[in-house]
Amino acid sequence: MLIGLVGKPNCGKSTFFKACTLADVLIANYPFATIKPNHGIGYVRVECIDKELNTQCNPREGFCINHIRFVPVELMDVAGLVPGASEGKGLGNQFLDDLRQADAFIHIIDLSGKTNAEGKPTQNYNPAEDIKFLEKEIDLWYSNILKKVWRTFSRQIESSKENFVQAITKQFTGLKVSEDDIKKVILKTKADIEHPTRWTEEEIFNFASTLRKETKPMIIAANKIDLEESQANLEKIKKEFDYPIIPCSADSELALREAAKSGLISYIPGDSKFEIIKNLNQNQKSALDKIQKLLDKYKTTGVQDILDYVVFDLLKYKAIFPAGTNKLTDSQGRILPDCYLMPKNATALEFAFKLHTDLGKNFVKAIDIRTKKIIGKDYILKHRDGIEIITR
Repeated sequence: MLIGLVGKPNCGKSTFFKACTLADVLIANYPFATIKPNHGIGYVRVECIDKELNTQCNPREGFCINHIRFVPVELMDVAGLVPGASEGKGLGNQFLDDLRQADAFIHIIDLSGKTNAEGKPTQNYNPAEDIKFLEKEIDLWYSNILKKVWRTFSRQIESSKENFVQAITKQFTGLKVSEDDIKKVILKTKADIEHPTRWTEEEIFNFASTLRKETKPMIIAANKIDLEESQANLEKIKKEFDYPIIPCSADSELALREAAKSGLISYIPGDSKFEIIKNLNQNQKSALDKIQKLLDKYKTTGVQDILDYVVFDLLKYKAIFPAGTNKLTDSQGRILPDCYLMPKNATALEFAFKLHTDLGKNFVKAIDIRTKKIIGKDYILKHRDGIEIITR
């Protein structure tokens, strides 16, 4: 799974990325501070099953604090997008190519209205414009893929009776588009797949736009909510768009995570409070007091909420724990060492193959470690299931 961070220059993308990953990246208040994409590991928050089993887990990957499990996901911070990117303006071509393998987008906007469409300082800019232009550019990206070949492509479909679904899927090779995705879009758009030569430019664009939304779902990270002008702008964009919108302060989350890493505070990402554990100077106290006021108002900084929403609500993944009913440790003595993110409607058999090919090939049954009940290969996994695989 790969989650792409998108947005105009100077909106706080790199700060958001660093807050999630604590990776060493350039954060600067000028356009195109990010040139090449940054890759890093963020973590989604899951209530660990170890507490129910009266134990304390020891993760092989990720970490667990107070029975809250943090499971790794890959993040990518790409170059900023400006209007006209689909035609190559700014670093548009590079931006779009970098995003081909992303499963979902987090669109980070500057909610304060203090940067214009190109990321340059201004006042009273409407952040709704950023949502509109970015949506348009990524829809044009998909649309241009079709338009470049449509004339020849549509004729071939009609003359040879080639399967429309398979043919369209081939055109989007490399963008993680499946035949099932194409079928869903055909139903949603009521496209006339028997006569593609009759499609208007508007119909081609609508088909491409719907396909983009189906295959690259997006959430709006309304960044800089800690600034005075942001609250009014938040209410405006919530009324105007049907994307999920979560307010956040990447600056605040980064400050908390770095303070925790330095041993100044105790903080669990996504919590509504932190605990000071070392003496602080006056500047540090003032900064943390300001952040606590933000937490009191919004419950969290929003950064962890956004990651969790993308994985569990947009992409509908489920966290599954492999374990034995009588033994919770691996060969190295680690308790509940693994937690896997499985896609929607994944089965017990698919989970077995995820663990190891041999487990899938030799699958006999699975056992729910909580209830001790036997479950078959077609059992649909539920979020936070603990599963033991039995093989022949």
